[in-house]
Amino acid sequence: MRPDPGDGVAAPRERWTVAVLGPGGVGGLVAALLVRAGHRVIVVAREETADAIGERGLWVSSALHGEFEVAVEAVTELREPVDALVVATKETGLVAALERVAPAALEKTPLLPLLNGVEHPRVLRERCPSAYVVPGTIRVESTRTETGRIEHTSPFARIELAGRDTPPERVAALASLLEGAGFETVVRTDETRMLWSKLSFLLPMALLTTRYGLPVGGVRTERREEMLAVIGELVAVATAAGAPLDRDGILAVIDAAPYGMRSSMQRDAEAGRPLELDAIGGAALREAARHGIAAPVTARLVEEVERAAD
Repeated sequence: MRPDPGDGVAAPRERWTVAVLGPGGVGGLVAALLVRAGHRVIVVAREETADAIGERGLWVSSALHGEFEVAVEAVTELREPVDALVVATKETGLVAALERVAPAALEKTPLLPLLNGVEHPRVLRERCPSAYVVPGTIRVESTRTETGRIEHTSPFARIELAGRDTPPERVAALASLLEGAGFETVVRTDETRMLWSKLSFLLPMALLTTRYGLPVGGVRTERREEMLAVIGELVAVATAAGAPLDRDGILAVIDAAPYGMRSSMQRDAEAGRPLELDAIGGAALREAARHGIAAPVTARLVEEVERAAD
């Protein structure tokens, strides 16, 4: 059942048709859980990936949901209208991936990006003006071990949404869809603060775990002074950007994370994949420069991680 694009409010109440662009660790988990919940899912990916998933489906091993397999449709280009589009690519491949989605498929369609960083909503709104962009953040440790095989190792999977330009009914319906699939889901009213809040945990952990080859627990014990410095710089930048953050709250989240948790940037570095360094560290440094705020520890770590990746 398709939402009526004319009224800007109606939403599908039962079985959705959802496209997922980027079936990696996050996108693959979202796609598989939606299929298991009874929805139609269309995975959009490069030809080799689409062929493999279309033939073998998705296999998930989850700390929360157990082990299961689902069959799923897979295409290289999305041309038909859908009820929602989940964008779960890496920031480094976002623009190229969007070429696989026909504009007609996104007419008044909720578009949920689950990307790292704070700058991608602007890119999506510019390139997909007919869609309702509903930025989201996801807290999860989920990895694609090979095409179509997903390992969800964290004891949590939490999605937050905030759609400043989207009718509240549409955002609520999207949140209900995700909740019904097995995600803890929260709707926020402040999009900017939500994105910076995610970055406040992600940036220090991504930079420090990748730079020193330590899990989160090792960072908060062995590199705590640097961690505190990065958090302090980030809080200052976020406040200037209109998203004041709670330093003690950030520390509480980091200190409560599983000791052995690793960042996605760390896993990408170990696998020799492109790093989202610009979306995470670069975005923070650009905002710092815009407001005239010094962030020397963050800048040094970005430089050192970039040098090691070259």
